[in-house]
Amino acid sequence: MAMRVAVIVPAAGASQRYTQSGGLRSKLDEDLGGKTLLQRTLETFTKFDHPDFSLAPLIVAGPHDEASFSDFRDRYADRLGLLGARLVRGGKIHRWETVAAALDAIKSLDAEPGLIMIHDAARPCVSHDLIERVLLAARRFGAAIPGVDAGDTLKRIISIDVAAEADAAAAILGTAPAGPVAQRFVDATLSRERVVLVQTPQVFDAALLSAAYAALASGALDGSITDDSQVVEVFARENPAAIQAIRSAHPSRPVAGWTGRVAVVAGDSANIKVTRHEDLRIVRSVLGLKEPEGRAVHKRF
Repeated sequence: MAMRVAVIVPAAGASQRYTQSGGLRSKLDEDLGGKTLLQRTLETFTKFDHPDFSLAPLIVAGPHDEASFSDFRDRYADRLGLLGARLVRGGKIHRWETVAAALDAIKSLDAEPGLIMIHDAARPCVSHDLIERVLLAARRFGAAIPGVDAGDTLKRIISIDVAAEADAAAAILGTAPAGPVAQRFVDATLSRERVVLVQTPQVFDAALLSAAYAALASGALDGSITDDSQVVEVFARENPAAIQAIRSAHPSRPVAGWTGRVAVVAGDSANIKVTRHEDLRIVRSVLGLKEPEGRAVHKRF
């Protein structure tokens, strides 16, 4: 019998870096071959076919505040509903709050999944091969993430205030900075040995992930996290007795194979996340799509 895998797609972000870099709308609304970026991302999971795994339910966690979520629902409910997706309100501030809201929605369903997969809404180039790799590793070890070896030199930087560069025209127009400006400098060069760039989807045993997020929501864990695997890592390190209790309660589930560490499988360099406007050109190239013409796709009826 195929293992049930719930899929969470956090989509509550404001696309601030995207619009600051030249984007005219939310990155999730961008046109990818006549479909929104968000729709493209979700379709990959609905088309995934594997005898050992059944990807359902599909939970999309949108904005938190009522007005923004209502607008989000108006834009996406019809299209995503046809894909079998369920829309819920996400977190107020942090991404982990959005994931926690989606976990609550999963708990309200009749059947508990064996695994939970979390994937960035803005990664529409994820492949079925990558999804399969992460699922197989998570089924064996209880938690798995994809990682790409760091190929570039890594630098840690610091920001130092320096005097603004003299600009006669800006001074005349009154647009010159009033005081010092921040300039980034190299603080240290880091070794890239044993360093990977982490992607999504990330997959976890359902009981393990739920327990880790419950601890985070209660304040028992530090909320300054960067991804879901870090929640599990910190929870497991600080609560070994709880991990053992979960394993004992679920001897036939993936958590039984938990080694104390999150497994890492080979990521995919094409699985890029759209963060800045220039990333959209790369995504279209990877997917073999042309630039759109005419009315924006999210406004078409």
